[in-house]
Amino acid sequence: MQARTLVIVLILVLLGAFAWLNWATFTTPTPLHLLVTRMEAPLGLLMLGVVATLTLLYFLFAVGLETTALLEARRHARELEAQRKLAEDAEASRYTELRRFLDAELAALRAAPTEAGREVIARLERLEEALKAEVERAGNTLAAYIGELEDRLTRDSAPPPGDRGTQRAGQPADGRTQP
Repeated sequence: MQARTLVIVLILVLLGAFAWLNWATFTTPTPLHLLVTRMEAPLGLLMLGVVATLTLLYFLFAVGLETTALLEARRHARELEAQRKLAEDAEASRYTELRRFLDAELAALRAAPTEAGREVIARLERLEEALKAEVERAGNTLAAYIGELEDRLTRDSAPPPGDRGTQRAGQPADGRTQP
């Protein structure tokens, strides 16, 4: 019990004990003047009834306040629970979104080396093809030069047509001049 309620109960108990001890005086009729009329009634019982009515009204008022406070607290608790649920859902949504973002970024990071490797391999293949083409062109050019040199050598070393068998005077058969 709260201290306030305990004090009120103690006062009511003391008032009840006082009325019980003075019951004869409380029940003695007394002339009473009500604003318009006059009557005889026990003043003690009348005052005891007023105190009991005020006490009952106070308790009803206190119970009403407590009920209102409890209902308000319950409503606040429901609102807080709803807000907590919304916050948890929003947090879960953010976690899900963050997970999707991280998964996408990790997939991009995993794909980046693979894509970079493909680009390097493609570039190496292009360089290899260019190098093969260059080597083939150089080989063709070299073969052409060698063929041209062979033609010149064969033309220079062959005897002129018509001189085949005849030698010039003073030249040995091997084609050298004598001194």
